[in-house]
Amino acid sequence: MSSILPKFAALGLSESTLAALQKKGFEEPSPIQAQVIPILLEGKLDIIGQAQTGTGKTAAFGLPLIEKLSPKGEVQALILAPTRELAIQVAEEIHSFAGNKALQVVPIYGGQSMVEQLRRLKKGVDIIVGTPGRVMDHIERKSLKLDKIQYVVLDEADEMLNMGFLEDVETILSKITQKKHMLLFSATMPSVLMKIADRHMGEKKVVAVKANQLTTQLTHQIYFEVREADKLEALCRIIDIEEDFYGVIFCRTKVDVDTVTHVLLDRGYAADGLHGDISQDMREKILNKFRKQNINILIATDVAARGIDIQNLTHVINYALPQNPESYVHRIGRTGRAGKSGTAITFITPSEYRKLSFIQKITKTEIKKGKLPGVQQVIDKKWNRIQLNIEQALQKEAAPNYQNLAANLLKEHSAEQVVAAVLKYAFQGELDEKNYRNIQESREAKEGSVDSKGTAKLFVAQGKAQGLTPSRLVELIKNTAKTKEHKIQNIEIMDKCSFITVPFSEAEFILRAFKRISGGKKSMIEKAKG
Repeated sequence: MSSILPKFAALGLSESTLAALQKKGFEEPSPIQAQVIPILLEGKLDIIGQAQTGTGKTAAFGLPLIEKLSPKGEVQALILAPTRELAIQVAEEIHSFAGNKALQVVPIYGGQSMVEQLRRLKKGVDIIVGTPGRVMDHIERKSLKLDKIQYVVLDEADEMLNMGFLEDVETILSKITQKKHMLLFSATMPSVLMKIADRHMGEKKVVAVKANQLTTQLTHQIYFEVREADKLEALCRIIDIEEDFYGVIFCRTKVDVDTVTHVLLDRGYAADGLHGDISQDMREKILNKFRKQNINILIATDVAARGIDIQNLTHVINYALPQNPESYVHRIGRTGRAGKSGTAITFITPSEYRKLSFIQKITKTEIKKGKLPGVQQVIDKKWNRIQLNIEQALQKEAAPNYQNLAANLLKEHSAEQVVAAVLKYAFQGELDEKNYRNIQESREAKEGSVDSKGTAKLFVAQGKAQGLTPSRLVELIKNTAKTKEHKIQNIEIMDKCSFITVPFSEAEFILRAFKRISGGKKSMIEKAKG
């Protein structure tokens, strides 16, 4: 067995793939990876995987695809995902597994230039990761050929069902007539998905991850709206107000990791950073320091933090909003382990509220808005902590050299003067309010940002003249977008049009659902202008 990542090697992965995993920072397979990878490598069974976002399922199907496929410049694997965010993430992840293997992995999704996608497809692609609607567009244009496909993956199938993609998925599968291996991943398994599996899969095996391996219920989740320029200041306040901060701070890029690490070190924090350019030897040294709590702050990219298993974290901080729900769950799942509670904090800029709402909807979790501690609040907390520490020290007998120094000082000064001078000498920098900058309230927050309102107004291109009533409109939206009735507010039915107000997170799904049924014509529901 390979000396590199022996637990991954035991699954049947090649040396080159193991090397790519080690470079990415993986240490051992997740439960879904341990079960799926050997089956897919053997190539005899199709797979139904019941696994929620955040369980490592991308690697579960992506690694065997890298192993089984050779660069040919023709589409050999098709992965369908419900959203463009997930499609991009999956494509990037699979590409990172390929190492030196020149497989072409391309995401295709609505909203991206069709001309650019056509150029990439014409150039030659081995693995396509796409949303059903855009895949259908390319099939109809005959720019995507399906006759060489060996593998089909339905990722987050229940979400594709909820978003109205079922018909497109069925159509796509029906056009792949040659023998193929098929994988279906879904958090839930409604009967309609099982029927799809029965129609399009051969002999199959069901692999399920136990619910207790998926939960993040022990994690308290909050977000703060801050300007990009104020993130470092906000981060320092959060660390300083905590009694015993021991956490991971996630950044999007290695440049951000280096920047945050250097600023924290300059300010006297016990911190270090991890990213893809750090050698394996240095990575292990940094992780050992963190495990032993010689440092209490680790700044990392998602890639560098893959596979790290650190217990007893008090905090995970998303310095940058993760690209997709899967990354979010991966990150925050590092707190709340071993039955202990933890806190997940996310920084967002005002323009990122919709993305945060999308993450909340997909992960079915509530992320509450928090208020950053003020400077005086942080200083007061530090004073209380210092007083408590001194009182605890007084309960222990001081070493003789300290007692001699104290006696000499007390000969010429009052006890109060001596204690005050010692405190000033020891803690002046830490308790100086000038060390903290003011955090400016954003223009959006002053005017009532989307965070505080969290709603969107939608225009409906029908009104009383078309026989529309509030109840009919609600029923139509419920049936088309699966929106719960209580989320549809402020219904205004006019003569030839109507308006509704819904949460931002719900608006995205409503707009997408009605666009899907419009048949290429103008959608009945659009964002209200003005």
